Amino acid sequence: MNKPGTQTIETKRLTLRQFRVEDAQEMFDNWASDPEVTKFLTWPPHTSAELTKMLLTDWVSRYEDGGYFNWAMELKESGQVIGNISVVRLREEIEEAEMGYCMGKAFWGQGLMPEALKAVLDYLFDAAGLNRVAACHDANNPKSGRVMEKAGMKLEGTWRAGGKNNQGVCDAVYHSMIRSDRREQ
Repeated sequence: MNKPGTQTIETKRLTLRQFRVEDAQEMFDNWASDPEVTKFLTWPPHTSAELTKMLLTDWVSRYEDGGYFNWAMELKESGQVIGNISVVRLREEIEEAEMGYCMGKAFWGQGLMPEALKAVLDYLFDAAGLNRVAACHDANNPKSGRVMEKAGMKLEGTWRAGGKNNQGVCDAVYHSMIRSDRREQ
């Protein structure tokens, strides 16, 4: 496994880049404060932009670690920061990353998250040299699973009562992609 860290990735409509502390207000306004966005996540909605700024200060300090992967999703058209995609768990011993993502609801349904996820999958396999990338979603949030499928991930199964989020204990539905899956696509 290599540790290239969070490098800028360009897609057709997005620039995936490192967060900046100055992104705090847009992050707060576009998704971090929205209970609908955070409904199936593991962290509660932010109550102030100052809280978001404190979080971003921590995230920015981690970028020197080549094993830290956390991208701001910026719309090329407007330069607006609309979401976040990151490695939430890295298991170097098996060359695996587990992904997490969220985006402002004003941008849902436009294919932006699958576009971002596909680009990050390519980066993690090609630049970081990973063998497996996984993600899971609450069974009550099938649209998140659809994102994974559109990005080329395969359904693995459901871990009954195996997750916990803002809704409580939930069934966690897992998807993954391994290096050999990419050759099949």
